[in-house]
Amino acid sequence: MSAAVIGLALAAAILHAAWNAFLRNGGDRLWTVTVMSFSSTVVALPFLFVYPLPVAGAWPYITLSAVLQVAYSVFLVAAYRQGELGQVYPIVRGTVPLLVTLGGFLITGDRLEPYQIGGVILVAIGIMSLAHGKGRASTSSILFALATGAIIAAYATVDSIGVREAGRSGAYTAWVLVLYGILLTATFVAMRRKLTVDFRSADTWEALAGGLVAMVAYGLVVAAFSLGPAGPITALRETGVIFAVLIGWLFLGEPLTLRRIAACLIVAAGTILIGR
Repeated sequence: MSAAVIGLALAAAILHAAWNAFLRNGGDRLWTVTVMSFSSTVVALPFLFVYPLPVAGAWPYITLSAVLQVAYSVFLVAAYRQGELGQVYPIVRGTVPLLVTLGGFLITGDRLEPYQIGGVILVAIGIMSLAHGKGRASTSSILFALATGAIIAAYATVDSIGVREAGRSGAYTAWVLVLYGILLTATFVAMRRKLTVDFRSADTWEALAGGLVAMVAYGLVVAAFSLGPAGPITALRETGVIFAVLIGWLFLGEPLTLRRIAACLIVAAGTILIGR
């Protein structure tokens, strides 16, 4: 891979960990992630009028992807309610390649190479290390983190099929983002009865900025995919688990123990092997 591709993937990893840190550090995290979605909705909205409507066969995937991403947001917020960034983030990110790889083996009969089997074992060991022992995350936080990873794997699978059905990735993405923003706002109102957004408040603009960071992180990954092989790029992006631990230590006051460092390095190594 070229230095540009490596740089894009690592920048995406850092930004992804950064917006998770921003969400983890927020007061009302459900409000924060809802307002964050406004940024992607506003950016995506004009493209609804630029691209032609997706074909009829793509709409079930568009709808399901948006619903799953709402569930992802809600479960991620729940995971961070009692868990630290350096605990929750590695479990969430490690679960995704683990489930995708095992799902491919069990459901579609994909053959696993020895290094992929090794990667699955490493990820499982790393997650178990974070879930057990002194200073481990709470049981509820671990369960929500595992569920969040499963939801990410599900909507990634839905998107991979839906984009092909739609024919135009831009139209598909725009509709998913707009529908996601609408559904997440409706979910917030259903749970809290009303959503109050004061555009004079610093919290509102910080959340909107966080939404832009999340969008840029996604855009950098897409740019990297256009220039290099998907497997190594995905693996590099998963090094975000290491950046999450460092960000949690430097900015959120989370402990930087040898056990946590080792567990995150094991998860990162496992995802790199799986994504080779």
